[in-house]
Amino acid sequence: MIEVFKTDVTDIAQSRSIINMLTKHIPGGCINFDLEDCDNILRVQSECFSVETVILLLKNMGHYCEPLEN
Repeated sequence: MIEVFKTDVTDIAQSRSIINMLTKHIPGGCINFDLEDCDNILRVQSECFSVETVILLLKNMGHYCEPLEN
């Protein structure tokens, strides 16, 4: 499963912190940001994870996050 999210993350240090946190909740997943994209894309790829959990975890860290519509 691959999910792409629109975020308000603009800083590399912030993105690293978020990736580290998400990796703890989604072990074995592939998680990365594209901060050069206008939507500051977060990509999460894993066999099993909850979109709602990703959104909640980022919100708890003070960031905006929503699934990007295809």
